[in-house]
Amino acid sequence: MDRWIRHAVVVTAGLALCNLGLARAAEARPGPARVALVMKSLANDFFRTMEEGARAHQKEHAAQYELIANGIKDEQDVAGQIAIVEQMIARRVEALVIAPANSEALVPVCKKAADAGIVVVNIDNKLDDKALAGKSLKVPFVGPNNRAGAKLAGDFLAAKLKGGDKVAIVEGVPGAFNGIQRKAGFEDAMKAAGVVVASAQTGRWESAPAQTVTAGMITQFPDLKAVLCANDNMALGAVAALRSAGKAGKVLVVGYDNIPAVQGLMREGKVLCTVDQHADRIAVFGIEAALEILGGKAAPADRETPVELVTPESLK
Repeated sequence: MDRWIRHAVVVTAGLALCNLGLARAAEARPGPARVALVMKSLANDFFRTMEEGARAHQKEHAAQYELIANGIKDEQDVAGQIAIVEQMIARRVEALVIAPANSEALVPVCKKAADAGIVVVNIDNKLDDKALAGKSLKVPFVGPNNRAGAKLAGDFLAAKLKGGDKVAIVEGVPGAFNGIQRKAGFEDAMKAAGVVVASAQTGRWESAPAQTVTAGMITQFPDLKAVLCANDNMALGAVAALRSAGKAGKVLVVGYDNIPAVQGLMREGKVLCTVDQHADRIAVFGIEAALEILGGKAAPADRETPVELVTPESLK
């Protein structure tokens, strides 16, 4: 645990989330606290790993809290995620740790949860600052610097390209803060290297849409040298599109998340690199922040969790 604590960086301060009355209520409550972990699509290995990490942590701290873990059917099921939060409010959980499917659309229901006396902690994908301000809501964010993580991967790719080469970006869902930041990180790296971003289109975090948009981009730009994907699910789709077009191994693919399927493709030379943001730890950091607040501490400042570049060499 010390290794992870050393990596956590406090980047902002003063996010007061709970008052003394809430802390005293938490202290007086019999039995362990009920913590709801609400994630995005459990069809994505990243969030399954997140859930596994959270369940392992809860098992070690069973006397301290109970875990209620939920996810949605796919990355675009915003209405389904809102409904889950509503259910958690109705169940009167003490804390809500949420990886929002949409950075703006989940703010109103998070406000409803906070108004009901539930401690809310935001993980993975940051809630929109303007939307939070509009609801007079302050929520601590625990998660990675997605822009910095994407730039790590982009820089690694850029070292294998030359100025003027063309690449394409497969983005996440519009409105998702982490997707916006990953695109920006890729663009930062390409601009610094003089590489041209010929096209950027959304793959909506899913493999099938990513395969479709990649197929279109490599047809439109037959001289593309690489495709940078904002998550590994979309990298799988990009690899499938290149295989179908007879360009497997001829166009480099970059991912983000370090899921097992992409590790296999890296070993086969079909994916150049990915980024590990330690899915198994992100929820744990968020849960620990929520437990601190329930224990009577002031809401923590935002916490930046680690990101690391993963290459075929680092897998050996």
